[in-house]
Amino acid sequence: MPTASATDPFGERLREGTARICDAVTAVSASNPVVVIDGRSGAGKSSLAARVARAWPLHTPVQLLALDSVYPGWSGLERGAEIAREQVLRPHGRGLIGIWRRWNWELEEEAEAHAVDPALGLIVEGCGALTPATAALADVTVWVDGPHESRRRRALERDGDGFRSHWDMWAAQEDAHIARHAPQRLAQVQVSTP
Repeated sequence: MPTASATDPFGERLREGTARICDAVTAVSASNPVVVIDGRSGAGKSSLAARVARAWPLHTPVQLLALDSVYPGWSGLERGAEIAREQVLRPHGRGLIGIWRRWNWELEEEAEAHAVDPALGLIVEGCGALTPATAALADVTVWVDGPHESRRRRALERDGDGFRSHWDMWAAQEDAHIARHAPQRLAQVQVSTP
């Protein structure tokens, strides 16, 4: 009988990454640690963040902010990361409530506001999330990546034709972020998906 890793190598890498991140969270010895997960589109960031949230090793709940909810449109990778840093991560680090507004992709405008409790742990995931400034505000930093064709296939299966026409533009923004901030070098935990 094949092992789980042989039948689902993507899931196995996420399982291993989840365990490593949860171990790192436990080692922080804080009640409200911050985890920042970055990586290229389709690498598995959202799936990994959801797994970490479900497996959260502390007694207090964790909050999850996906930058997909914040980016102000297809050209907004950098701006979305700035919003997360200034309106969520900095206040959280100062013990203040953070506020972010969901981006309505259909109407192309901001929607309802959401509060982030500084007393609880926080996971922020998305392309562009990990920079020197956010690394300084995080307790655990993560970089997720994988082969270009695998990532593209997963991203287009997930988001369909809505993403297809924007893939190259989004990838160029990722390239600029990586060249400027070298997030993979800031990561304490690296997860490589197949």
